[in-house]
Amino acid sequence: MSAANTAVLIGAAEEPYTRHPAGATTTQSMLAAAIRSAVADAGLTIADIDGLAVSSFTLKPDHAVDLAVKCGLSLRWIMEDTNGGASGVNMLQHAVRAVEAGDANTIVIAAGDRMTHDDFRILVSEYNGITRDHVTPAGMSGPNAMFALLTQRHMKKYELAETDYGAIAVAQRQWASLNPRAVYRTPMTLDDYLAAPMVAAPLRRFDCVPPVSGADAVVVTRADLAADRHTVRVRAIGGSINWDNHTGDGLQTGLTDIAPGLWERSGVDPTDIDLVNVYDDYPVMVLIQLADLGLVPDDDFGKAVHRMLHHRWPVNTSGGQLSAGQAGSAGGLHGLVEATTQLLGHAGKRQVEARLAAVTGYGMVTYRYGACANMTILEAM
Repeated sequence: MSAANTAVLIGAAEEPYTRHPAGATTTQSMLAAAIRSAVADAGLTIADIDGLAVSSFTLKPDHAVDLAVKCGLSLRWIMEDTNGGASGVNMLQHAVRAVEAGDANTIVIAAGDRMTHDDFRILVSEYNGITRDHVTPAGMSGPNAMFALLTQRHMKKYELAETDYGAIAVAQRQWASLNPRAVYRTPMTLDDYLAAPMVAAPLRRFDCVPPVSGADAVVVTRADLAADRHTVRVRAIGGSINWDNHTGDGLQTGLTDIAPGLWERSGVDPTDIDLVNVYDDYPVMVLIQLADLGLVPDDDFGKAVHRMLHHRWPVNTSGGQLSAGQAGSAGGLHGLVEATTQLLGHAGKRQVEARLAAVTGYGMVTYRYGACANMTILEAM
């Protein structure tokens, strides 16, 4: 691979998340807006884009090609991804390989959904065949109960308290207060967390990711086409679909399979990472993924939580989905957009000093735990 074909990220954007989208707002319009904003952030025009990757639950009956037409794109490469929280990193992996192979020069990756109450109800009741045919008829509406059981198991094994998980929500809210695009920015204390209604013990309201509407996008291009700009390099990227992790106790993800090899390929180790964004549909998944990445030595989760709450450890610096909101498939791209924004130095009041970032994806919860996990290690150039 020539230096000219090295793939880099040069732009990122997030269409502001909202709980109550305007009546004229559609999934397609939000995706198109995020694409235009990311392309502008990259210093490019729509005419410069020759590749498109899209993930969305609610774009149907339209597809990626319909979105391309809506945006006025002329493409040589196109894909759709259906893997939920794993979609962002998965699409990045495909886009990087496409640029490296010369299949496209500049690819925009987009994800998003218009997620009203009815949209969310339909999604969780018809998520896939297993959910539609077996889980929903049994009266289980959504994943809260399943992750409540997982949190109980994690709490018991590692002798943690409810406040340990609450501290994650509080710490991420502190970051969200600095993010004008986060839906929930009002400061929150542990007392506020404990006073919130119980959803499924031990999960309270602020343990459960709030569905919102919105869209995200990043731009990937050849390094030689961005020689005059700050860029972000992908040092390593990979994923795992492992049935053993899906059917196990849920206390590990597929990251355990891939992280050691990706650290080795990247030439860095967990202690070198300045910023980490992990998929945070529930606080327990933050802790599990941090451990899978090798960022919780000796499984000392109490120390990790203390570091997040009291020492501003840069974990999910956007506020994560727990405070910014989960905009459907955009949740899989949210952490990647935040890492790119931080590494490009565009994060405003929440900007941290970071050269190296790790981003994870976790998704496709069927009737048990996530079947997909992936990660990328990024470097500011």
